[in-house]
Amino acid sequence: MDSFNEWIELEKNDLDELVTAYSFSNDNNNSNNSDDERLKRLVEKGINHFEEYCKKRGEIIMDQNDIYDATSFMCPVWGNSFGNAFLWFGGCRPSLFIRLVYSVGGSEFDQHLSDQLHTRRGGDGIITRGNLADISGQQLHMVNALHCRTMKEEHKISSKMATLQEQIADKPLAVIAKNAEPVGEWSEEVERAMKAHSVSLGGILAEADRLRLSTFKELMAILTPPQAVDLLIATKKLHISMR
Repeated sequence: MDSFNEWIELEKNDLDELVTAYSFSNDNNNSNNSDDERLKRLVEKGINHFEEYCKKRGEIIMDQNDIYDATSFMCPVWGNSFGNAFLWFGGCRPSLFIRLVYSVGGSEFDQHLSDQLHTRRGGDGIITRGNLADISGQQLHMVNALHCRTMKEEHKISSKMATLQEQIADKPLAVIAKNAEPVGEWSEEVERAMKAHSVSLGGILAEADRLRLSTFKELMAILTPPQAVDLLIATKKLHISMR
């Protein structure tokens, strides 16, 4: 739990820094290459923090000495019931990052059309400020392709979990439980069987984290620095609000 609280504090600090830098860059008088470089560094910083968090989680999940390390991430005690209800293997669905591009970009585009006082006109005549509303056709094509690949990988991981869940009713755990006397007492056999399932679960969770990270990094590479920061702000606000 301490690691999670540290991660949340880091998220809040990063969010403050992102909002400040994005607001400054969004000012027409301050829009230049140096601002893009600053935003790019913040994006790289955000990626590094996420990568470090996933690495630390992986070390905890794959701890062979504690069978509950993996299962604790499925419904963490440090989360609330609402947030836990929407977890996908201990975190958000990787495709959620992409859905945010669509939803935030669409919302910002609508706002730009109705609020020209805070916008500038781009070369194609679309009102824009360089955020997700300004995503190009080529970028959108790349995002859509990433979305399709990510959903396929999500399905593969979900299928592995379904198989693992079904194995609860198979040997050896179900047979050991059936023959247990008295029922509910500690058993070395049950403990050993549960540990085997937990290790398998840990492997699936680690795979889910790798997909989250790879999707996030690829999406950041598609977007421009202002767009990437815009998305980072949206994801961090959503994450902090749902904890």
